[in-house]
Amino acid sequence: MEAFPYLKALHIIFIVTWFAGLFYIVRLFIYQTEAQEKEESERAILTNQFKIMSKRLWYGITWPSAILTLIFGPSLIHVYFPITDHPWLLAKLAFVLLLYIYHFICQRIFKELQNDQYKWSSNKLRVWNEVATLLLFAIVFLVILQSIMSMWKGLAGLVLLSILLMIGIKAYRKQRLK
Repeated sequence: MEAFPYLKALHIIFIVTWFAGLFYIVRLFIYQTEAQEKEESERAILTNQFKIMSKRLWYGITWPSAILTLIFGPSLIHVYFPITDHPWLLAKLAFVLLLYIYHFICQRIFKELQNDQYKWSSNKLRVWNEVATLLLFAIVFLVILQSIMSMWKGLAGLVLLSILLMIGIKAYRKQRLK
């Protein structure tokens, strides 16, 4: 199929921009949350700026990329029919579903912050930010290895990566509080 490489390229491009948006939006959530600890004049300026930046990123890049990923992704699946013959793809789609759930939770956090509701601490947001990293690793390894057996090794690696990320977050928090 002549269009396949173009569809695949577009799918990859929008996955990359979607992940970029997801990684950066949570960083903006962290900055906005931490701005609430500043004195009133500085807090107001920072909060307004982070709201503007978040809104532009969320609706200008992240949402459109998520939608275009959803459009271009299924256009590639026909190559793998019957899909049940490709268990790695089923596992990948499960992780993609988790990524969309992550996205919708970020949408809820975005709305809360736009309405000055601060339900998440900056530390919880830092941990939340790493969830997208874990999903990225899982999805990429499944696509590259295309093996459900290799996925078990990959899952062990994800557990190790999770532990290392949590240690890093805790170390950063200790350093930040000094």
